[in-house]
Amino acid sequence: MGALLSETFLTALLSGAVISAVPLILAALGEQFSERAGVLNIGLEGMMLGGAYAGFAATLAGAGIWGGMFAALLCGACIGLIMAVLCVRLGMNQIIIGIAITLGVTGLTALMHNVYFARTYPRLDAAPTIALPGLSDLPVLGGAVFTAHPLTWLALLAPLGFALIYRKTYLGLDLAAAGERPDALDSVGVNVTAIRTSAVMVCGAMAGLGGGFMAVIGSGIFVPHMTGGAGYIAIVLAMLARARPLWVLGGGLLFGLCLSATTALQVGGIEIPTDIIQMLPFVAVMIVLILFGRNARMPAMLGQAYRRGTR
Repeated sequence: MGALLSETFLTALLSGAVISAVPLILAALGEQFSERAGVLNIGLEGMMLGGAYAGFAATLAGAGIWGGMFAALLCGACIGLIMAVLCVRLGMNQIIIGIAITLGVTGLTALMHNVYFARTYPRLDAAPTIALPGLSDLPVLGGAVFTAHPLTWLALLAPLGFALIYRKTYLGLDLAAAGERPDALDSVGVNVTAIRTSAVMVCGAMAGLGGGFMAVIGSGIFVPHMTGGAGYIAIVLAMLARARPLWVLGGGLLFGLCLSATTALQVGGIEIPTDIIQMLPFVAVMIVLILFGRNARMPAMLGQAYRRGTR
């Protein structure tokens, strides 16, 4: 038990929690952005997978980590554009299209992995880290939080940026109106279709970025189905947080800690069956839903297509 309370173990546990939380935070912020405009993106898991593959492939091809992350962002945005065309412009069912996107991207990335990487399983070099002077010397937190790749810090600060957009900008007001009263927004001359399309593309870009982080920085490898349900956890986070991005940060770190604990408990030799340990993150999701899910208020027009001239 003493080994589980050592500084080395706690640093590794918290570092793993941060690495696991970043993809959830990025994807959940994107989902929150989309839901605020009235579009429910069930295809988040597929967008994360697409971003993971694109980011890994681009980095492996020589684009570097930042080039790989841009490829992941671009791939997610393109998948988001497909969803926007089908759901926002053509008015198709958002849940059905989201499921179709997840299934399609899951199959496509598995196929491409089998064609290009299945025989060699290439790995990327470890992502370089930067130690913040002074802060990196703190016990536990220094090695876990303040010694990291810069994108990790940007992801942890991103909720603050989204909070400012929602509360201090006209874009935030337009997003809220698109989700609550799109007819009122339309009546003052704002293009509801453009707002919702942009929101879904931002959602796809953030999900792709989260998947890219998972493959390029988090693990350095791509394997089929590597997101392992992270997209669905991110959807739950976004729904529970509603329009409070800082709650996404807290929830993401909580679930990230659960994901990290699954590895830490196994490494620590705790006598618990592997299946039970791997259930921890999803048990945490169910507990949070039971405790807080009833009070999560969604936008009035969430999941409903808007056609001009209708109410």
